[in-house]
Amino acid sequence: MSFHLVTTIVFTLSMSFFVLLLALFINDQFKKIVIYEDIYFPHQSPIYNLSIISTHLVCNTSSNRSVALNDWLSPKGVWHSMNDEELMWRASMVPQIEKYPFNRIPRVAFLFLTRGRLPLAPLWEMFFKGHEGLFSIYLHTSPDFNYEPPPSSVFYQRRIPSQAVQWGRSTMIDAERRLLANALLDIPNERFILLSESCIPLFNFTTIYTFLTNSDLSFLGSFDDPRKIGRGRYNKRMYPNITLSDWRKGSQWFEVHRELAIKIVSDVTYYPIFKKYCVPPCYMDEHYLPTLVNKVCPKLTSNRSVTWADWSAGGSHPMTFLKKDVSKVFLKSVRSEVNCSYNGKLSSICSLFGRKFHPSTLQPLLSIAPMLLGFG
Repeated sequence: MSFHLVTTIVFTLSMSFFVLLLALFINDQFKKIVIYEDIYFPHQSPIYNLSIISTHLVCNTSSNRSVALNDWLSPKGVWHSMNDEELMWRASMVPQIEKYPFNRIPRVAFLFLTRGRLPLAPLWEMFFKGHEGLFSIYLHTSPDFNYEPPPSSVFYQRRIPSQAVQWGRSTMIDAERRLLANALLDIPNERFILLSESCIPLFNFTTIYTFLTNSDLSFLGSFDDPRKIGRGRYNKRMYPNITLSDWRKGSQWFEVHRELAIKIVSDVTYYPIFKKYCVPPCYMDEHYLPTLVNKVCPKLTSNRSVTWADWSAGGSHPMTFLKKDVSKVFLKSVRSEVNCSYNGKLSSICSLFGRKFHPSTLQPLLSIAPMLLGFG
């Protein structure tokens, strides 16, 4: 009996110990399986949570796209950190879908190429007043110029990132292309007019806006000048990309529509040639754009400028008008100087702007503007 009891107890203990070992083994294997699944098959949120998150994301995405489109169409400010190469590349982008997905009201971009302040700014303020949404303003000044007009001014925070400019050098064209490229970033801008600090409007805003936005062509002079100051400035090293028969001359003060503006900032073929070989007494501001237009798109321009100047005295610069020169009779004569072609018809309005007007002309111009020019 004693032996049988001892054997039973030993057997029972052995079986209990075996069961315990088996349980520990099974538990260890189960943990490994769970860890493996967590690593390779992570748990996902319930389906209803995914649905809520998905709906939330779709709504937010729609809202963000709307904001991003508006910012892209018309940048809130003109200051940025792009260099010229990046700027030209960005400005050269053209949508492949012609129809705009928004109500696009064309604007006229006024590009002021100036050393510092605009001495005739009060006249321009009077000119622009009441026409918000139909124009944009861009100022290219000396890089060390940091004056900022008051927030109430149309010129407030309209200075673009600028670089030093030398008359007759490639830096002048760099500034013009820089102005065009910055204005092209604003999609509603359709017409682009280059002006200096000595320019004045010869008509009211409505007349000028209507004239430009309804024109079929741009206004950029390009003619063949056989004289020494024309063909005589051609450099044979420009051949074969630019030949003597391609060579043209014209006024620096242009007005172009969007299609031509994009061609100007996109040019990487002829600009480097001009920059290398057109140096004084060859002046890029008189030859680059007229020759470029003649090469790539001669049918896009009316071959004349809409900015009047008096060259009757001769020399390399037009006459500068002082306070004593400004009168109603004088401005009337400038406004109706010649008849010209406009959209295939004869027009009595040819010059929209005039130069060069000295700062001393501001007061008489402000007095005459309301009666003669129709604004103020």
